[in-house]
Amino acid sequence: MAGFDKLKLNKQLIKSATEAGYAVPKEIQQKTLTRIIGGQDIIAIAPEGFGKTTAYILGTLNRFNYSPEGVPKVLILVPEKEDVLAVIEQFELLNKNNSIAIVGLYVTPGTEAQMDALADGADIVVATPDRARAIYLKLALNLNKMELLIIDDADRMIKKGMQLPITELANSIGKCQHLVFTDVMHSRIEKLVAPFMNLPAIIEVEALEESPVKTHQQLLYNVPNFPTKVNLLNLFMYDEEVFTKAVVFVNKQATAEKVFQSLNRRIQDAVGYFKPRFFDVKGFNTVADFKAEADARVLIVVTENEDAIELDGIPFLIHFDLPADKETYIQRVTNNNTNSEDETLALTFATDLDLSLVKRIEQATGKKMQPAALPDDLVIVNDVKPKATPTKQSTKTTEPETGAAFHEKKASNNKNYNFSSGQKAKMNMKKKHG
Repeated sequence: MAGFDKLKLNKQLIKSATEAGYAVPKEIQQKTLTRIIGGQDIIAIAPEGFGKTTAYILGTLNRFNYSPEGVPKVLILVPEKEDVLAVIEQFELLNKNNSIAIVGLYVTPGTEAQMDALADGADIVVATPDRARAIYLKLALNLNKMELLIIDDADRMIKKGMQLPITELANSIGKCQHLVFTDVMHSRIEKLVAPFMNLPAIIEVEALEESPVKTHQQLLYNVPNFPTKVNLLNLFMYDEEVFTKAVVFVNKQATAEKVFQSLNRRIQDAVGYFKPRFFDVKGFNTVADFKAEADARVLIVVTENEDAIELDGIPFLIHFDLPADKETYIQRVTNNNTNSEDETLALTFATDLDLSLVKRIEQATGKKMQPAALPDDLVIVNDVKPKATPTKQSTKTTEPETGAAFHEKKASNNKNYNFSSGQKAKMNMKKKHG
């Protein structure tokens, strides 16, 4: 494995990395540092703890082989105050050039102290996007000589809705190098960076546990939003021949009620709650009770209320929501029937914002979830719903109703769920012997 001396770093940085305990560069550092030093735009994808921050800090410090001017040349955007402080601490660990001025910008009462620090001279600015934008608008953050823009933890910042300040800052900077670091890549990140990145190299590092957990077969349905999740669940559950019994996991009681109401309009008594909070709704106190009732096909389980639950013998385990604790998910999908043929499918519905959770689960289980194409008959709800303007010709809107999961063709007559032949064979067995 190549050492830091093979990555075009200056001798002082190599010495600093060695003294800090970094004897050998991690994979993401090996794959990105020469590109960073070479001036290329990159998008680096790797799990947390794999050395992304150290990679861009070394690449940044390598630029300063001269006396800094005290004018910001590097802007690093991170999600929160704690991240700003952690990045600055890592700079202090590796930086031996005391003439480099590093200033942190984050939300705190008043902006005067941070504006004064910038006025005293700053070569590297580490900031949350909202505070950097606010100070830029006060004309206190000079972006005119910026050479490098780094967006760290891009997926977390999109979850926090920080796209607007990131975009405004990027657009306010002239030509420069752009580096994006993220745990996972998805369409929202692509949309964010497309206007300002120049043919970036996409570098991905993955690591799965060497001893995989024995799980049921897992399928991943990547959907754009919550309403499309509801439509997909309706589309599946409407087919009573295939989906004979399913446990549907949601995180919150409010979500459970929305899912119940949507399903209840179509399959009525076939859907119930696990340990319902109210006496006047259909429910089951045990999974065994649910399995014993022939007409019951959907059991909604709320993670926040969940006790220990026995899931053996359920044909479909559907994660409408992914739990925040990956161990909860792993416990549910672990296949404990090692002596019999596994006939259970674990289906996960995930938006782009859920994909970082998916990555962490895959890393922990040592298995990738198999991506599944969305059914042809699924109604996909647009994220932005334009308001219809009534006209003389028509007053109808063109947006599909949430839960209206089908086109005119009946779903049970068009079982195009993108299951493999092996999966369909399992389903047929369930129909015959369920």
